[in-house]
Amino acid sequence: MTDINPSIEESWKSVLSTEFNKPYFLELKSFLLEEKKKFRVFPPGSLIFNAFNHTPFGKVKVVFIGQDPYHGYGQAHGLCFSVPNGIAKPPSLVNIFKELEDDLGIKPPLHGNLEKWADQGVLLLNATLTVRENQAGSHQRRGWELFTDAAIRQLSVLKDGVIFVLWGNFAIAKKELIDLTRHPVLTAAHPSPLSATKGFFGCRHFSKINEILRKEGKGEIDWRL
Repeated sequence: MTDINPSIEESWKSVLSTEFNKPYFLELKSFLLEEKKKFRVFPPGSLIFNAFNHTPFGKVKVVFIGQDPYHGYGQAHGLCFSVPNGIAKPPSLVNIFKELEDDLGIKPPLHGNLEKWADQGVLLLNATLTVRENQAGSHQRRGWELFTDAAIRQLSVLKDGVIFVLWGNFAIAKKELIDLTRHPVLTAAHPSPLSATKGFFGCRHFSKINEILRKEGKGEIDWRL
C-alpha cells in the first residue's frame, strides 16, 4: 500500500504478510486511492498504521478496540480514542480520563494524545483505519475490518496473556476472535456520553489491567500522560 502508507512496522508486516495480497486488500487499496482523489481522508497516509508502528507485535500487552477514526479535521492520527496534541479532547476521551481519575487518581491531562500508552504496549486499534472527512463510518465494510480482525486473531493465536479491553457492543462482538482460555477480556459500556453511565463509569479497567499484568509478572502500564 505504498500509495496510501509507506510502511507498517516490520514485526506486524511479517505477521500480517498474507493479508496484503488478498483480493479484499487490493480492492481496499483501489478504493482508498479513488477516495483520496475526491475527498479528504483521515488520518493522513503516513498515520494509517500508526497503532501498529507504535506498538510492535512482540510488545503488545493490552489491546483497546475502537470502531472508526475521528472524522473531524486534524483529529485522527491512527490510534483509537486518541487525538494529536493541540486538538480538543472528544467527549468519549473526556469520559475515559474521568474514569481514569476515579480509578487511579490520575488527573486528566491537558491534551488527548495517547501515544505514551501505545509506546508501553497498549495497541490502540480501530476496526476501520480510515474515514472520509465529516462522514462517520464512511469507510466501514470496505475491507479494513477483515484486516484488523486478522490482527486480533494473530494476537490471539501467537501470544498468551494479552488483555483485550472491549468497550461497547461493537467491540464486545470481537470476543469471537479471541481465545478466551489464553487471554483475559475486560468488557464495559462504551465511554460515549450516550452510554458511559450505563456501565463504563466504575468499570475500573485501568487498575484491573495493571493487576493482571502484575500477576503475570509483566510491567504495569503507567497511565499518566
